[in-house]
Amino acid sequence: MSETMKKYIDEAEKALLHTYNRYQIVLDKGDGVYLYDLDGKKYLDFVAGIAVFAFGYNYKDYNDALKNQIDKLLHTSNYYYNVPAIEAAKKLKEVSKMDRVFFTNSGAEAVEGALKAARKYAYLKDGKNDHEIIAMNHSFHGRTFGALSVTGNPHYREAFEPMIGNIKFADLNDFESVLACANEKTCAIIMETVQGEGGIFPADKEFLTKVRKLCDEKDILLILDEIQCGMGRTGSMFAWQRYGIKPDIMTTAKALGCGVPVGAFLMTEKVGANSLVAGDHGTTYGGNPFACAAINKVLDLFKQDNIIENVNEVAPYLEKRLDELVEKYDFILTRRGVGLMQGLVFNRPVADVINKALENGLILINAGAEIIRFVPPLVITKKNVDDMIEILDSCLGSL
Repeated sequence: MSETMKKYIDEAEKALLHTYNRYQIVLDKGDGVYLYDLDGKKYLDFVAGIAVFAFGYNYKDYNDALKNQIDKLLHTSNYYYNVPAIEAAKKLKEVSKMDRVFFTNSGAEAVEGALKAARKYAYLKDGKNDHEIIAMNHSFHGRTFGALSVTGNPHYREAFEPMIGNIKFADLNDFESVLACANEKTCAIIMETVQGEGGIFPADKEFLTKVRKLCDEKDILLILDEIQCGMGRTGSMFAWQRYGIKPDIMTTAKALGCGVPVGAFLMTEKVGANSLVAGDHGTTYGGNPFACAAINKVLDLFKQDNIIENVNEVAPYLEKRLDELVEKYDFILTRRGVGLMQGLVFNRPVADVINKALENGLILINAGAEIIRFVPPLVITKKNVDDMIEILDSCLGSL
């Protein structure tokens, strides 16, 4: 490590709040599916900013769109209309088939809005404020109080209790556990369509179909969190579109802005007409012209550059190559995932493997202590997969 990079790391340790255990590199620039540190070392990126950079780095059409918007208008208040927000909402409705959009600054904020909409919907039905929400064990929805309250990992919550009340936890893909939590007070069921931080667990079609039917019968709102698994990552624009069902409310973020901090929660007209009204919810930066210019260009490029088609072409090859590692090493138990959201499950902690890969020019991330997660840019090629496997295999072989 150069003196320059060490100096920056030392300064960061003095100035930044210690809420992250950061890897000991300072990233400087990116191009395509590669990142470069301050010393000029090149890294193949299979993390994409945790499923953010769908197009990789330095994607010219995307960059140009943001530069153009900077010269026009960065921000207005939500007391006024702006063209990028109107166009972004229209395009997002088209790809999601939802009816109403609220733009946020982040995924956690989108979850907060979704929870508020669900509780307001129930409140308007009976005037009571004792409604309950069912969430899933091992889920992750964010670090703000509402999002943390429905995050199914007690370790994340325990130091910050009490959370918001009336939350119950069921198990993903165990419908009986959902039924055991449901009662006349249940106003919403929230889950990730594919659990990310909790270990790359996709919802089963039968499970999700039964939950949707229960929600329809009891007028319970189904909230699907697509913050990590959405925006083309699983081979459809949103993961729930693979199941033949539709949520009442959904959240999205991460690749929605491809690097610009944006998110959104969307809802059907039924929820939109019977929940949040003027004064119930707001945000200063959400939906500003710059953020929405990013969303507009992202949605245009998905269509223009056949991004989802590339996911569906490359993902089976990634699965095949990962399965080869499962067969080769007995300490790898299995592979699971959908599309370009994959995980290798080990019988031991994976931190050493990730650190060794980093030393060898490959950026990976975990999803729990014993799972390596693969969420690369959606523009990767089979050659990129081969290069990743070569580095990873060499690291595994030295264990």
